[in-house]
Amino acid sequence: MGLLDPITGPVGLMSTLARAGLIAPMRPDKYLRIVAAMQRENMAVTSGFAGAAQRCGDRAGLVDELGVLTWRQIDQRADAFAAALQALPGGAPDVVGLMARNHRGFVETMIAANRIGAAVLLLNTSFAGPALAEVVARESEGRTLVLVYDEEFTETVDRALADSPETPRIVAWTDTDSHEQTVESMIEAHAGQQPQRASTKSRTILLTSGTTGTPKGASHSGGDPSVLKSILDRTPWRAEQPVVVVAPMFHAWGFSQLVFAASMACTIITRRKFDPEATLDLVDRHRATGLCVVPVMFDRIMELPDEVLDRYSGRSLRFAAASGSRMRPDVVIAFMDRFGDVIYNNYNATEAGMIATATPRDLRAAPDTAGRPAEGTEIRILDADLRELPAGETGAIYVRNSTQFDGYTSGATKDFHEGFMCSGDVGYLDEEGRLFVVGRDDEMIVSGGENVYPIEVEKTLTRHPDVAEAAVLGADDEKFGQRLVAFVVLRQGSQASADTLKQHVRDNLANYKVPRQITVLDELPRSITGKISRKDLQERIEHA
Repeated sequence: MGLLDPITGPVGLMSTLARAGLIAPMRPDKYLRIVAAMQRENMAVTSGFAGAAQRCGDRAGLVDELGVLTWRQIDQRADAFAAALQALPGGAPDVVGLMARNHRGFVETMIAANRIGAAVLLLNTSFAGPALAEVVARESEGRTLVLVYDEEFTETVDRALADSPETPRIVAWTDTDSHEQTVESMIEAHAGQQPQRASTKSRTILLTSGTTGTPKGASHSGGDPSVLKSILDRTPWRAEQPVVVVAPMFHAWGFSQLVFAASMACTIITRRKFDPEATLDLVDRHRATGLCVVPVMFDRIMELPDEVLDRYSGRSLRFAAASGSRMRPDVVIAFMDRFGDVIYNNYNATEAGMIATATPRDLRAAPDTAGRPAEGTEIRILDADLRELPAGETGAIYVRNSTQFDGYTSGATKDFHEGFMCSGDVGYLDEEGRLFVVGRDDEMIVSGGENVYPIEVEKTLTRHPDVAEAAVLGADDEKFGQRLVAFVVLRQGSQASADTLKQHVRDNLANYKVPRQITVLDELPRSITGKISRKDLQERIEHA
C-alpha cells in the first residue's frame, strides 16, 4: 500500500509526525491557528514559517550574524516587507529575483514574495554579469521584476541590468552606510502593516543546468506531505531543536533544508559565508542537533589541524546531512570516527526532490553509496534500450515519486519512461538495494557540487582574441569530485598566459567554471571525421 493510500497513508504520516515531535500536546485552538496560518500561506514552501510563528512564536527562529529573530518577529517582518513590495511605485512584482547569501534578508524576502504571489527566482551568488543578465531576462520575460541582492554583488547586478536600469533594486545585506533601498529600511517603514494576500500559490524557481550549459529554471510549488514523512523516516530530525544550515540557501539542497527546518519549527542557525571552524563553534555553542552542509564542507572541516578539531565535541549532533556532489569515502569515515555516526548522504535532483538517503549504517558498509530509495520513491536502472538492468549492472538512473517538479519554466521537461524520470546520472544498485552513482550520462562536469558543461567554458575561452580553439574536460579531484582542465590552441603570434585566460573566464562566468589547469597545444587531436578526440585528451590528463 502506498503512502497516499486513504487509510494507511494518514495513519503512517501521523505516527511519523508524532515520533518527530511535530505533533505534541497542545491546546486545540493552537492547532487551529497553526493550520489556518499555513492555509493562508496556500500550503506553499513557506507555510512552515507561518505555522512556527503560531506554534512557538517567542522561540528563536533564526540566528545569523545580526542576532536572533523569534518566529513571530520573522512572520511580522515578512508581512512588512510584503506590504512594502506591494507599495512600490510600479506595484507588486510578478517575479522577485534573489541573489543573497545565508541571512535574515534571504528568508524574509522569500516569505514576503510568497505572500504576494510573486515567483521567487533563486540566483547563484557566483554568477557573473552576463549569466545573471541572461537568466533574469529569460525568467522574467513579459513580467515585472524586482531584484533583491547583497551589496557585495552590486557590480555584477550593474552589469546584468545595464539594459534595464529601471528595474527596482533592493539591497538585502550591507556592510556600509548604503544609500540604496534596503530590505531593512523597507521593513521599518512598513512595520505593523499587512499585505494583501495572494489567492494563488507562489512558485520557487531553482536553477539547474541544461544540455547547453545554460542554467534552466525548475519550478516548484511545494506542499506534498509525503516529502515530510520520507525525510523524517530516514533522518532523525526533531521538532523545535536547533539546526545549523551552512549549505547555500540559493541552492536546491540548502533551500530544501531551510524550508524543512521551518516546517519542524527548528531554530535555524546560519552564517553568510562558510568557515569550517566557525561551523563547529556554532554547533557546540547552540547545542545543535542537526548540521546541513554540502560534501566539500566535510572536507574543509576535516582538513583543520587536530589541535583545532580537539576544541569541539559535536556531541549534540544527531545528524549531519549532505547532498550536491560525491562525498569522499575517507572523509566520511574520518568525520564519523571523530564526531559519531551522524552523516546522512542524500541523493537529490532539482527536478525530482529526494531520491535516496544513505544512513550512517549504509555509509559504514559502503562509504561511497548514495543510499536506499526514499519512501514513496522507486528507482530503476535502464540500459540504452530502456530495459531494466539487474543488480550490479550500470545504466541510466530513472526515478518515480510524488516530489517531481512542476516543469521547467521554458515549458520543457525531462525524459520519462513509464512514469519514471531520467535523473541524468548513471549508476547501479547493489544486492542490498543501495544505489551507487558513477557519473553523468553526458559530458557534464560536477565540481564541488556545481554543474559545469564544457561547451559553455569552451565558448568563453574562444571569445578571447588570442584563442583559436578550446576543449574542456573533467579530471578526478579528491577535494571537489572533479576539476576543470582546459586545452587551448592560440592564434598565430599570440602569447596569452594560462593566468590571463583563467581571468577571462572568471570575468564572464561563475568562479566554479574557471579551469584549474589550462594547457596550450599546437593543435587539438581530432578523429578522422574532424571531431575533437576527447578520449586522447583524457588520456593526456591521466598520464600527466
